[in-house]
Amino acid sequence: MALSALAPVAMDAERRRHPGLVALATGIGGERTQALGAGLTGLRHGRVGGDMRAVVYERYGGPDVLRMEDVPTPSPAAGQVLVKIAATSINLSDWEGLRGSPLYARMGGLRAPRRPTLGSDIAGLVEAVGQGVTRFHPGDEVYGDNLQLMGGFAEYSVARESALAFKPAELTFAEASTIPQAGAIALQGTARASTGSRVLINGAGGGSGSFAIQLAKRSGAHVTGVDNAHKLEFMRTLGADEVIDYRRDDFTRGHEPYDLILDLVAHRSVFAYRRALAPGGWYRCVGGSVRSLLRVLTIGATVGMITGRHLGVLAVKPGPAHFQPLTDLCLAGHVGIHIDRTYPLDEVPEALAHVGQGRALGKVVITPT
Repeated sequence: MALSALAPVAMDAERRRHPGLVALATGIGGERTQALGAGLTGLRHGRVGGDMRAVVYERYGGPDVLRMEDVPTPSPAAGQVLVKIAATSINLSDWEGLRGSPLYARMGGLRAPRRPTLGSDIAGLVEAVGQGVTRFHPGDEVYGDNLQLMGGFAEYSVARESALAFKPAELTFAEASTIPQAGAIALQGTARASTGSRVLINGAGGGSGSFAIQLAKRSGAHVTGVDNAHKLEFMRTLGADEVIDYRRDDFTRGHEPYDLILDLVAHRSVFAYRRALAPGGWYRCVGGSVRSLLRVLTIGATVGMITGRHLGVLAVKPGPAHFQPLTDLCLAGHVGIHIDRTYPLDEVPEALAHVGQGRALGKVVITPT
């Protein structure tokens, strides 16, 4: 089923196929089974029934476990919105959810995926709304982080009303889809950056990292970006003062200590992180191995207290209130959006592999059209 009604996406398609840093001066509930079973209950307007294309999986594994299927189009339950997907950006959480690793990616589905379709950062048109929904109406352009219900790698997805915001007209659907999850992480992870502070971002060449570099620089900090060699020049273009290839250099040794470390891929010991922090410095991790995260939460907290440093896990607050400030910065031209590649719906496996293997510069976006 083609999304032929999405004229703005079609008009911008050629521009969005090519990589480049886009400076935007003008013009980041219930289960699926509940939504599928809701039928007409609570449906106020819009599409009813029929099938849609979706990328589904039934077991954890690599991209080869994914397949395209025709499945029933979900109907929105009370408090939910049915969105006709124009774009869904890929996050590291999608790669983890596909593989079921680290272990926290299996929450709610230890042996098999809890939800058959991945994809949380969505942008599109409101197709229908459920009972109690008052902010949105069919035809509204929206975007948001649908992490609780997922389903973005499809032609339609249901999302909670509270997860969505109105898409600014100045942004394409693809651009808007890059902001919600990655933007919330970047904003909260760099909140302590300040003029003259030394900030290190580990995993800085990906989606959250590309925003975090720009936000930390905007705060006046000296920024070091860490990622693989393929991304070093890209991090420099985003404003990083120094760049480190983690395969050749250990940022916890031989470098001046940092006042803030945002770690998007935690794998080292807490003692290494403590060594890399200046007295009074802050270390916050978002992703990584379960072992590393548990050690940060337990040993790290104790070590930090003893040595006058602050080691912990970043508890990211989701929702429009926590990602729209980044949207405003993008609209004002203060932060750029970088879309590395766009893929059609039937190439989701290739797109996920591109992200999971650490090759993406910034964000990767799926467009069902």
